[in-house]
Parts: sequence; C-alpha cells; structure tokens
Amino acid sequence: MGTFTKFKAACGVLGVLAIAGVAAWIYQLMNGLGVTGMNNGASWGLYITFFMFFVGLSAGGLIVASSASVFHVAEYKKVALPAVILSTVCICCAGLFILIDLGGIQRVWRILTGFNPTSPLCWDVCVISLYLVINIIYLALMTSKKESAQRKVPVVSRFALPVAILVHSVTAWIFGLEMAKEGWYSAIMAPLFVVSAMDSGLALLLLSLMGLNKAGIFRVEKKLMSNLAGLLATCIAVDGFLVGCEALTMAYPGAAGAETLAIMATGVTAPFFWFEIIVGVVIPFAILVFAKNRARMGLVAFASACVVCGVFCKRVWLLLTSFFEFNVAGAPGVISGSTEAIRSTGTAAWSLNGLYAPQTIEVVIAVGVIALGALAFLVLSQKLLKGSQVQADATRTAKASSQAAAKAA
Repeated sequence: MGTFTKFKAACGVLGVLAIAGVAAWIYQLMNGLGVTGMNNGASWGLYITFFMFFVGLSAGGLIVASSASVFHVAEYKKVALPAVILSTVCICCAGLFILIDLGGIQRVWRILTGFNPTSPLCWDVCVISLYLVINIIYLALMTSKKESAQRKVPVVSRFALPVAILVHSVTAWIFGLEMAKEGWYSAIMAPLFVVSAMDSGLALLLLSLMGLNKAGIFRVEKKLMSNLAGLLATCIAVDGFLVGCEALTMAYPGAAGAETLAIMATGVTAPFFWFEIIVGVVIPFAILVFAKNRARMGLVAFASACVVCGVFCKRVWLLLTSFFEFNVAGAPGVISGSTEAIRSTGTAAWSLNGLYAPQTIEVVIAVGVIALGALAFLVLSQKLLKGSQVQADATRTAKASSQAAAKAA
C-alpha cells in the first residue's frame, strides 16, 4: 500500500470517527447533559479533563517553536512550523471541549453578556482567544513566501512565548484559586501546569515528527530528535519534582491536605495518580536520561507515549480528587443531580461523596474531537509542510553547490 493510499485511509477512518462524535454531540444537545456522568457532586468530567490536557499540549508545542526564535536555537527552528501547526490544532480542540461542556451551543453568547472580569474563567476565555489569534498569525507568517513576513516571525515569537506560558497558567488558576477545593487551592498549581504542558506538548511533538518522518511528509534529523528527547527528560524531572513538593507539603504531619492526599494516593483516583508517577515520570525519565537511549527512536517514541498518557492521568486525578469529598457539614449531603436521583425517593436522592464515571456518549464525543484534531493536523501538515520541505531541500542543495564551487576555485 502506497503512502498516499495510507494517508487517504487514515483520513477516512478519522473522518468516520469525527462524524460519530458529531452525531453523539447532537444527541447530547437534544437530551441535555443528563446523558453524561456529570452531576451536582462532580460537575466537571471528561470534557474539562480533555480541555486541560489539550491546552497543555498546545502550549508545549508553541513554547518550543517560539523559543527557537527568542533564544536563537537554530536547531529548533527546523521543527518550528510543525510545532505551530500542532499547537493551533490542539488549542482548537481545547476550545471545542469547552463548547461541548456548555451543554447547549445556544448559550455561547452568555460568555460575552455575562462577562465577569474578577473570574478566572473570563481570564481564560480572553487568553485562549488571544492565543489562538497569535497561533494563526504565527502560522500565516511562517508559511508566507514573502521575505518581509519571515522577518516578522521573531517579533511574533516574542509575544507567543509569554502568552503560551500565560494560557496554561490562567487555566491552572481556575483551579488554584478555588478556596473551597482543598486539592486545588495551591500556589504551585500554575508552575505544575506549565511544566506538564512542556513535557506533554514536547512528547506529542516528538511522536508527530516521527509519524511525519515515516510518512515522508517532513524529514527530521536523528540528532535533532535526540536533542529534543534530552529536553523532554529535563522537563520530566522538573515535573516530578514539583509533584513531589506538593505531595510532601500535603503529607507532612498536621498539614491540612492529608485527607486529599489519601484519596489521591490510596482512594478512588489512586490508579491514575500512580500511573502518572510510574509510567508518566519514572519510566520515561529512566529511559531518556541516558544519551544512548535518546539515540534509539523506538525508545524515544515509547517514552514520549508514556509521558502523554501520564499527563492525561494527571489531569484526571487532579480534577476528580477534589470532587470526591463535599465541603459541607453533616448528612444527608447534597442532591446528586444524577439521572438515577431523579427517579429516587427520600434520602436515596442525596449523596455524601462525589462519584463520576464517563458515559458512552462522552467517550464517543471525546474520540470524535480527537479524531477531528488528528485529521486537521494531517491535512495541514500535508499541505503546508510538503512545500516547506521542498524549499528547505532546494536551499541546502544550493548551499552545498556553492560551497563545492568555492572549494574547487
């Protein structure tokens, strides 16, 4: 099977999954958020988990791309364009999950009419909108053939880098400023989110570059991939250190966060916590800390996949751990708001713990959004990277010819 045939087949499969997601979303619009697993106890679920996850993936990609120009890292400039494409697609997916979580697209106008400048949610709307605009401008300038446009790329990158850091910091402050949620209310939340964005975004970029390289769309030198893997190892180490600092502070005798840590480490969200620690931090760091392993692309791909899965699990335990314990005193608790509670009588409608499990409709919608994002990345890469690769090859050939002519002379 030829490369183009495989490309068409992949696009076809992704298209079918995206259509299934749209159909599931229409069903949710018709029947309301009651078809999901969310309730009064756990009012955020799979959609917000993926929102946090994709914001991080997007921010990590743009940080790598903009750092290439800001810090004059010539090697990283070679992968700046695919990084920006990946960043743009991921932030669009993040925005889609917010619209889906509204429960009704007809309510989207309330974002403007109900604007509250003291709310971190409003800050997030502003910074994500600005972030998307910068991504589009960045992408337009990098793909332009005009020389004047190329000169503007370093200027835009100086704005893109702080905005990329800010977009994930503001997302973190949505949780970090929630005084009523013990597991979220922490000053370390923003740094933790930014570092997680760096390692997950960089890991996804590595996986994407390997895929593009194998498909013949965009070639990347093995040395550059090894250098990026080394940067990923550093980000993983910092991420693990920050998680350890937070866990130690919560676990110290007399600390207020002991109950939350117990839920996180031994309770309902423990599988996600330990998966993130072992598979998302320990294993990939143990692989990538050695230079000889970074030269083996199979190990780099495995470590990168572990990081992406680990950061997703971090988003799960971070979101749901604080929903488990209600911040109310005394029984019977709160009305759960679930579909089962509607048909219940007496105290059966009340809940003492916030329990959540995603329903099939949520999973299908989430898979549809991911498939749509992957399809957009494939199409944009096929269209934008092919031309840039041909131009880069021509430039290298011309440079090599001139050098050979100079030596001959």
